Amino acid sequence: MVRHFGNTNATPTVNGSLTENGCGKFADINDAALTSLRKLGISHIWLTGILEQASATAYPDRPADDPLLLKGKAGSPYAIRDYFDVCPDYALDPAKRLDEFKALLKRIKKHKLKALIDFVPNHVARSYASDIRPELSFGTSDDTAKFFEPDNNFFYLGDLHPGGGAPLKLPGKNGPVPYEPESTFGRVTGNNAISWSPSVHDWYETIKLNYGHDFTVGPPRDDLHPLPEPGTAAQDTPDTWRKMDAILAYWQEMGIDGFRIDMAHMIPMAYWRWQVERARKRDPRVYFMAEAYDSDPTKLTEGNVLDELIGAGFDAVYDDPTYSTIKATVEGQQWANDIDDAANCFADRFHHSLRYAENHDEVRLASKGNWAASGMAIGKPVSAILFGLGKGPLMLYSGQETGEPADGVEGFSGDDGRSSIFDYGCLPSLVPWVSNHQYRETKLSAEQKELRHFYAKLLQTCALPAFTQGDFYGLNHANRDNTNYGRSDGEPVSGHWLYSFLRHDELSGQAFLVVANLNPNEALRNVSIQIPENALGWLSRKHLSKKTLRFRDNLGTEQKWKVATKTLPHDGLPIGDMTAMSAIYLQIK
Repeated sequence: MVRHFGNTNATPTVNGSLTENGCGKFADINDAALTSLRKLGISHIWLTGILEQASATAYPDRPADDPLLLKGKAGSPYAIRDYFDVCPDYALDPAKRLDEFKALLKRIKKHKLKALIDFVPNHVARSYASDIRPELSFGTSDDTAKFFEPDNNFFYLGDLHPGGGAPLKLPGKNGPVPYEPESTFGRVTGNNAISWSPSVHDWYETIKLNYGHDFTVGPPRDDLHPLPEPGTAAQDTPDTWRKMDAILAYWQEMGIDGFRIDMAHMIPMAYWRWQVERARKRDPRVYFMAEAYDSDPTKLTEGNVLDELIGAGFDAVYDDPTYSTIKATVEGQQWANDIDDAANCFADRFHHSLRYAENHDEVRLASKGNWAASGMAIGKPVSAILFGLGKGPLMLYSGQETGEPADGVEGFSGDDGRSSIFDYGCLPSLVPWVSNHQYRETKLSAEQKELRHFYAKLLQTCALPAFTQGDFYGLNHANRDNTNYGRSDGEPVSGHWLYSFLRHDELSGQAFLVVANLNPNEALRNVSIQIPENALGWLSRKHLSKKTLRFRDNLGTEQKWKVATKTLPHDGLPIGDMTAMSAIYLQIK
């Protein structure tokens, strides 16, 4: 988040203001920062929290929002107040915030990086009112007497809906408090809560947008309010569609290269098919990355949302199943063998799965109450697996590379292992790297330096053809009966903590064996990896015909092996001991 990046106040006040706690600025993302990120292996920068949001901070051209509408002093970056403006907190001169943002975009492009921003299509702040494009504000022509009307921008509460009727009541410190701007009507929250008195657990600070489909009846059907298809003229689409298209066009024209789409599965797929096509006519290279969860009951499709979004034209979709399985493995609830099932469900989405070990919704790898309280070292095997599994993009969340633990209460956000998106604060682990905005490693701890170098090498390796173009072959199934595959006493099969797979690109001939020990506490002794004959043949006839194969670690350990090919199916590759929370990427030659 821009709010965190570059802020060096490592002793913030709980629930502190902008003045008390500081805030990152567009200017903090300077040439030195971009040079350092480029060297780390970054190609795209997702600038989180850019759009103007509801906030407790007032400016001459923008009053502070009602405290009832805020989670934290800074407010949620997903409670958008104006889609056509940027957050004034991030500007040295708030009156020139758009100019400063445009200057940042120029710096990013100068360093041959691409800029992504959030697009939040499902909901807006209750205080939404665009100053830049007032004619494109929402709800000004809505029929508030109807829960659903195709051309309404919002969904409106009726007398019989739960919560006691008008006025709308929002969570206060001592219970529900009437919200005066919605004293005669009420609107459905961003998380689909149909209530005159939404709870603190609801997205009560936001209101859900209407895409011409009544979400209460389930996914759209052709016989019930059929939605337009790609190529439909804008004037023949629901009003919300036209306004959202204008928003994307505005940012595309400014030079934004792509969008991370918030909760994409909550929007009708017909809209995405129409919208992506229109955006690509403006710029064929525009990048669409979706946050989506097939398990979410709010999804608006009967099919798998990942498949549906890819079919609609998205470049990448969150790989939540694999992330969740690996986290459960580290925390002792599943086995590494289960990763195969999660990875295989992405077989048809291999080019499009966005793999991450951290993001603003998930807990930090180094957080004290998660990931078996393993500390920053657990990031190595977790990221080694996640980053090596597919052909799609990899997300490295700011502070992951320096082992950010996200310790302590920040305000609205409690001590839950997440870096707050609601409060003014910083990332303490990044502060030494910021180094007076020179962005150097010299002040990082030895462990932080080592971790950052690991990620640099990992990203460099994952940029090779074996990973960007090659195929995947999981080895856990072939090693279930291999007693030297990290098996502990009493375990009937192997594959509790150890996970391994092959990557191979036929065109370049590159091949890798990836091995990771997810055990947070114990080394695995005398490990050997059996590579079955059909896997060797899958690599290539060239590999199968060789009398010996050479293996060399690409992640910095410089470990080497030379093994007779014929011994690999039964005796395996003798890795030896693998320390807790370790990973190796062995190039096969």
